[in-house]
Amino acid sequence: MQRYCPIPAALRRTVWAGVVLIITSRASGQEPGRTPDLSTHFGNLSGAFVLSSLKGDTTFRYNAAQCAIRFSPASTFKIPNSLIGLETGVLHDRHTVIPWDSVTRPDTAWNRDHDLASAIRYSVVPYYQELARRVGIRRMQHWVDTLRYGSRDISGGIDRFWLGSTLTISADEQIEFLRKLVAGSLPVSKRSADIVKEILLQESPSGTRLRAKTGFATQRGGLAVGWYVGYVESTKGCYLFAMNIISPDATRDGEWIFQNRVPVARAILHDLGVL
Repeated sequence: MQRYCPIPAALRRTVWAGVVLIITSRASGQEPGRTPDLSTHFGNLSGAFVLSSLKGDTTFRYNAAQCAIRFSPASTFKIPNSLIGLETGVLHDRHTVIPWDSVTRPDTAWNRDHDLASAIRYSVVPYYQELARRVGIRRMQHWVDTLRYGSRDISGGIDRFWLGSTLTISADEQIEFLRKLVAGSLPVSKRSADIVKEILLQESPSGTRLRAKTGFATQRGGLAVGWYVGYVESTKGCYLFAMNIISPDATRDGEWIFQNRVPVARAILHDLGVL
């Protein structure tokens, strides 16, 4: 998976921050498993990875400085967007259908009616854009504030603020949001939280449950960011994770990030001994 990409000067030093934390984690014994050199997964792209136990008593970071930098959440915002839809009553349950608008798009899986479960499975952007429009700007701002989600800035437009626009969030903040979702401490009903956790379930090895969501966006200036965030439940416990990969040149590296974000994240989870 080696890929050449010059790391921006502002982020170049973050690789060393990650290495330092790996060494510290080894010395203190605060990692859930062994801590390999994760740079082999990212090649010359700039990647960041956070793994944390549900209680927060064990946390591992690779590229710690980048873990703290906010980027567009892209389709990882479908997690809070689903909660907001359920809490406002725009969505009744996982079977709520928003009809296809009859606009043919390159992703053929989007060109049909979807319910909430299939919309998150196929990451159907038009479904979630219509959901956001039905929620409306005032209620959306209220809920983004209530959930304390990232920068909370939705000024980029009701149906696009999370798509490479004004709303941003860091990997560290993704972890804390997920922690509250899993622990049941978000200010939403248990029913809404349970529905969202249910629809996040991915295929995973026997004996584990992986619940996760992808994201990909091109930000202003051509920076590409790819996400994979979620959590793993197994006999070893519950571990939350958030990974992002960035490149200053979306034209050159965007497709690679899009195709490899999930394999890279799963390989790292395997190397860390939680998947």
